[in-house]
Amino acid sequence: MTQTAVFDLTSWSSQHLATVERSLDRWVEPEAPAGLGDAMRYAVLDGGKRLRPLLVLAACEAVQGNAGAALRAACAVELIHAYSLVHDDMPCMDDDVLRRGKPTVHVQFGPAMALLAGDALQALAFELLVPDDGSVPDGMAARLCRLLACAAGSQGMAGGQAIDLASVGCALSRDQLQTMHRLKTGALLQASVLMGAACAPVQASVQSALADYGAALGLAFQVVDDILDVTADSATLGKTAGKDAANDKPTYVSLLGLEPARVYAQELLDQALQALQRSGLTQTHSLVALADMVVNREK
Repeated sequence: MTQTAVFDLTSWSSQHLATVERSLDRWVEPEAPAGLGDAMRYAVLDGGKRLRPLLVLAACEAVQGNAGAALRAACAVELIHAYSLVHDDMPCMDDDVLRRGKPTVHVQFGPAMALLAGDALQALAFELLVPDDGSVPDGMAARLCRLLACAAGSQGMAGGQAIDLASVGCALSRDQLQTMHRLKTGALLQASVLMGAACAPVQASVQSALADYGAALGLAFQVVDDILDVTADSATLGKTAGKDAANDKPTYVSLLGLEPARVYAQELLDQALQALQRSGLTQTHSLVALADMVVNREK
């Protein structure tokens, strides 16, 4: 597959990221009571790779879907991701002090406000998916809400985080580690792809292929994250490097070794690209380039 050779991901991303940032700035309003809006905006704006919104928009383009619905879905996914990071960084979870190159929300605003900011961001995500202006058809809005809820709940991100917390200091098998990360990280990345696809009617075979692409990409993202936790510094990552090892958390590097983990990431990239080929879609340039970026990134 040679689409990345003629596709300018930087230009494509810049255009879409600008739209996403403007939308987030508009929809995450500062007027929430008692400083809550400030904490919400601090958690969401001016930072992050925005990979999940880009996956939503890329998948929507691939199926030629409803662009307005996709933009709302892109922002909703990012709000869920941001809320999860706010809660994940709190003292009762990972107790981290650095995120996206700045103090974490609980450090900046206190644990109680951080908890409320995360709660409010989660609620706002679903509000965005059901606008009252008729711009998102009811059936489409319902599908988008279900995809996001399933990815964020007990059988997705929250369930994966529960396994993660219970696994500190434990020796996990490769299958157990994979299950944890398919839920904690992979579910929301896969949902991003499927939400973009849900912005148009698609055949079951196309949806299945995109689900496989999202699953491989989601796992690859975590494998590379584990690699970077060992090989990169905090300034590059924008978060505390070496945190997993310090907390005795199982990772792909601790289980497989550094070089085998790198090989596995490339295998997952191949799986993702093969799934795109099976989809039969022709406008997958951005999805191909995003997968390559995920696996070969340096932060």
